[in-house]
Amino acid sequence: MAGQGSGGNVIAAICNFFIPGLGHLVQGRVLGALFYFVAVWACYGLVWTVILAPLFGPLGLILHLISIISAARYRGGVTA
Repeated sequence: MAGQGSGGNVIAAICNFFIPGLGHLVQGRVLGALFYFVAVWACYGLVWTVILAPLFGPLGLILHLISIISAARYRGGVTA
């Protein structure tokens, strides 16, 4: 992938919008993809246990947004 703001990052962010972690997988970040997929879907799954919904609903949405932003701001190989 090219640098931040490249077309690849936009595609990765769009992929993450539909399936959390998919954009990270597109960028080649397997562990990040696995983390976001499991974490976000676990939170969304726990929303169905009505008692935990007020806690895990917003947490799932926040993690979902963080995964989208993380994919959009990725700079391959540069740690900043």
